Amino acid sequence: MATHPADATTSPAPPPQGEAAARKAVRVVVKGRVQGVDFRGWTAETAESLGLAGWVRNRRDGTVEVLLSGDPAMVDEMVSRRLPVGSPASAVTAVVASPADPVHPSLGFEIKFTV
Repeated sequence: MATHPADATTSPAPPPQGEAAARKAVRVVVKGRVQGVDFRGWTAETAESLGLAGWVRNRRDGTVEVLLSGDPAMVDEMVSRRLPVGSPASAVTAVVASPADPVHPSLGFEIKFTV
């Protein structure tokens, strides 16, 4: 059976190959009233619900630092829509993201000690 040239142009492009091509990672600093308001617990629960790996921790300067790694759409969802709202008792004033190296999904998401 012959392939028609029109068939080739209507076929979707193949997905990116390799694990790294399918993952995005960012390191995020969240500012505002984000300590003592269950922000870390909320972040871990929300990230896990989106299938993200990484970690969250308080910083001595009063901010919270987050590493998010996973599906690019879910990382973007967390950074642009979830973190700016935060936990019910928080008051986020800024979310500053920068690129990071992805972590393996099997590492899951953890709450780390303050740095």
